Parts: sequence; C-alpha cells; structure tokens
Amino acid sequence: MSSSTTKPRFILHGGAGNITRDNLSPERYTLFDTALRRIYRSTSALLEKGATALDAATHAVTLFEDCELFNCGKVFPSPFMFNLSSVREDSRRFRNGTVQVMVTRNYRKRACGVVLVKRVKNPIKLAREMLIRGETDGSGGNNGGNGDPSGGPGGAQGHCCLGGETVEKLAEEWGLEMVDEEYFWTKKRWDEHLRGLKGDVEKGEYLTQGTVGCVALDRFGTLCVATSTGGLTNKLSCRIGDTPTIGAGFWAEEWDESPLEKAARQGQEPVSGSSMRLGNVVDGLRDVLGDCIPNLSGYQSIPPLPTLRENKLTSRKIRAVAMSGTGNGDSFLRLAAVRTAGAIVRFSPGRSLASAVNQIVGQGGEMQRSAGDRWGNGEGVGGIIGIELVNGKGEVVFDFNCGGMFRCWIDEMGKERVMVFKDEY
Repeated sequence: MSSSTTKPRFILHGGAGNITRDNLSPERYTLFDTALRRIYRSTSALLEKGATALDAATHAVTLFEDCELFNCGKVFPSPFMFNLSSVREDSRRFRNGTVQVMVTRNYRKRACGVVLVKRVKNPIKLAREMLIRGETDGSGGNNGGNGDPSGGPGGAQGHCCLGGETVEKLAEEWGLEMVDEEYFWTKKRWDEHLRGLKGDVEKGEYLTQGTVGCVALDRFGTLCVATSTGGLTNKLSCRIGDTPTIGAGFWAEEWDESPLEKAARQGQEPVSGSSMRLGNVVDGLRDVLGDCIPNLSGYQSIPPLPTLRENKLTSRKIRAVAMSGTGNGDSFLRLAAVRTAGAIVRFSPGRSLASAVNQIVGQGGEMQRSAGDRWGNGEGVGGIIGIELVNGKGEVVFDFNCGGMFRCWIDEMGKERVMVFKDEY
C-alpha cells in the first residue's frame, strides 16, 4: 500500500482496572495525563518522520517501561511485580517481565514474546530483536552455515516466545542494555506488596495494575502492536499471563477482503451466505465427479453471479486489525480474547472491529460473562485498544468493562485526547 493512501495513526493505553474518582485524585490524574501526552507526542514525531509501525510501537512502550507510573518497568521487583515465592527467597528481587510485539506483515515470525526476565532494562526491545533477527535465524540459527547473525549458537531459532536465562543471555549477546535488579525497585510498589500481604489491596491511591500497550499504523499500511506488563502483585512465581501469549492479550493480522465481504461490511446483500455456500458445494462436487465420470464434466450449471466468482487479487482490498488488551490476564487467556475479537471481524460478514471489541470487553460482554458469579472480584475485567485498516484508512477503537482505562489518541477531528473513564475526568 502506498504512502499516499495511508495516514499514520496510533493509540496508547496505560492499563485498566478498578479506577474511580475516589482512588484517582486530580493531582494523580494530572501525572498520568502528562505522561501519556509526552509518550504520545514523542511517538507521533517518529511516525511523522516516516518510522515504521514496529519502531514507533517499540518506542512508545520503551517510554512506558521507563516511567514508574505504569505497571511495566520501574516497579518492584521489576517491570514486574512481587511474587509470593519471593518472600520465601529472602526477598530476592525476582523480575517476571512479559512483553510482546506483533506485526501484520514483513516478518515471518509475525509475533515474539519475552517472559521471566530480570535484568533487561527494556524487555520490549528484546522482543523486537527476536522478531527482526527471525528473518535469518529461523532455520536453526546457522544462517546457511555462514555463522549465526543472532549473536549465539542458534540465536532465538524459530521460536516466538522465550524466557528466563536463555533469553537474557541473548539480550546480552545482542548488545541490549542490562541493569541490576535494584534498578526496578520503587517504594510505591513495595508498599503495595506489603498491603497485599495484609489483605489491604483496596486501600490507598490507585496504582496501575494492567498491561500497557501501543497499536500503530504506519504510512506503508502496516499495523503493529507492542505490549508490556508487570503482571499481578503477590502472584505465584513463574505465572505466565496473557501479555506474551499470542491471541490472548494481543493480535495483529491482515487479509484480502473479497467483494462479497466488502458488500456485507457496507450493508449490501448481493448474494446470501447460504446461496454462496450452496454454489460452492455444487461447483466442488462437479469438479470432483467430473474427474471420475467424464460425461459429468460437461454438466452446465446455472452461471453464478460475478460477485461469487471474482477472486482476482486486483479486485480485492487489504483489511487489517491490531489490538492490545489490558486487565485480568487469566480471563483474557481463557477466552483467547483478542484473537477472538479479530476472528469476529474476519469471519463474520459485516462486522467492524469496534463492534467486535465491544462484544468481548464491553459492558455485559464475553469477558464479563466469563466471570459468572465471580464478577465484582476482579475477574473478567479488562479493556482493548485497536486500529482497523479498511481501504487504506485507519480507525482507532477501544472499549472496556471496568472502572477505567488510561488511553491517549488523536480523534477524527485531529484533537489529542487523554481519557481514563467513559466520560471526561
């Protein structure tokens, strides 16, 4: 897609959860507002200069990871949060960071995740390296016998998700910045940990609990989602959530939209779905039987409508979606929530990304219903941001079913917006 037909756009989120006006003071809200605008403007400047969606999204999440307001970087014990097992380990700072990046095109791995890291300053950069280096290390990492370009025996090979010492060793070999675990300690997160041990989780000011993320569309028509999280406070050690799990907390894909799909999206009904399916079955049977019984090959069926037979690439349009989720990771995992939203758009005629996201994380949606009688105790809560690309134009979407979700974007009128609740703060 040419740069003349695609206007870059992106949206950020800084986490979702039980955010209220009682636990988010005006002064604290101003801090989040300022941070989100700073990250947004810095990322916007990159896109305006022609940066790719991958570089822009990685840049945005790097800034999130460097800001201790958000649950993805400077928290205790790092991006990521205190584990119950850490108490039994003489309070060792065990970093349990999870990040991912995913793109709609250009990279054969498409998505890479990183988990259980302790010393990588910006794990999102590590996920990006895995994605980029996957172009040459997918076949065992030997680069055709010419040495491994990934920096070690085998590199990341064809793997899309790595964790622990293995991936940290790669980070060092690839020259990424490493830090001591003390770098990630903050008093606010430590106090949160202590409150959690006492059961006082609802007391005090709001501290961001959810994943942060960026969904970006570049001038080439490529979408990228990048996400980073610190996970749950006082969780079990080595718990893996939705953030690095492809399809659970993030998704990005593109496909060719057929004339029939386009007509359905635009509210037209050139041919019913049942007629299309019946026609395909008849044609398929004719072809198979025609090979076995020669006289059937001359059978003349009723000529199908042109819209059913049109499958040339020149008549198809690219459609794409990318999303980042935030909230209760286990609920996202159980529903494969973000991939499900993408599948609704792709395989349900006439559905927009906005309607699909609403079906998953809107009020009364699939996430909320999945919690059952446990709704109200933190289960099932969440939000999703995303961009849908149709005919070279990107549309920003978002929805959530909880108290609030920090987000920043440029609206259709070109106005920079920062919001946390459904209405203005």
